[in-house]
Amino acid sequence: MHEREVSGILSARNGMNLYRGCTHGCIYCDSRSKCYGMEHAFEDIEVKSNALTLLEAALRRKRRRCMIGTGSMSDPYMPLERELQSVRRAMELVLQYGFGWTVITKSDLVLRDLDLMQEIHARTKCVVQMTLTTADDALCRIVEPHVCPTSRRFAVLKTLRDAGIPTVVWLCPVLPFLNDTAENISAILGMCEEACVRGVICFGMGMTLREGNREYYYAALDRHFPGLKQRYIRTYGDAYELDSPQSAKLMRLFHETCARAGMMHDNDEIFRYLAEFEDKSVGTQLTLF
Repeated sequence: MHEREVSGILSARNGMNLYRGCTHGCIYCDSRSKCYGMEHAFEDIEVKSNALTLLEAALRRKRRRCMIGTGSMSDPYMPLERELQSVRRAMELVLQYGFGWTVITKSDLVLRDLDLMQEIHARTKCVVQMTLTTADDALCRIVEPHVCPTSRRFAVLKTLRDAGIPTVVWLCPVLPFLNDTAENISAILGMCEEACVRGVICFGMGMTLREGNREYYYAALDRHFPGLKQRYIRTYGDAYELDSPQSAKLMRLFHETCARAGMMHDNDEIFRYLAEFEDKSVGTQLTLF
């Protein structure tokens, strides 16, 4: 871990990353890609030391309240968050200034902040976005080795449901020849339905690989699934987008299952929902865009 001051914290769409890098160790992580220009080891987490000061200043300046999001490039609920509590302090600022909140994570540490989520959601809107990739905990522990397994994330989703916090699931990536089966997709969507998830984001049945994360992913395949890397190379070469051979069939299953369960499954619709700011004191909705 090391600290660094930054010049800004909120993106044009009001997203932020309080940390840079991650220790979850997911073998497929795109954030490892060299195109992002990270100058330190991925597991040597960069803590943005002035992030909260910048966030408060940005919230004070805003003329209209909106949704504030975090977690797009780095899971904010890594183990170091237990000590640093940067996410919790950011949520306290969001609550103080009357903004909405949404977070993307794979970690059950998100439940630590359930009290703040409920306070925010009582006034505006709070949405937790949880990534699920495989229903098999044994496979999960290989592809996402340093974070709680899918069964625990499913329990988290149900806890959030019971606490009145809306949730969205990211069903991605789907790794060719590993979790691209009808059984896996059906099992994950069954969890989503039971947990009353509002929507499921899916960019297709496949994954992406580019310089930086390709090498890391292939090294993991060599350790855990000998010979599978060669199958990837024969099938995809150096392609960036790696669609599952089962993609068409699995996408039909995905859309049909979500529609039957009443879960949003159009990405644009879900992103509009995530971006809508709700002022419950006056019963109005304001868009982020």
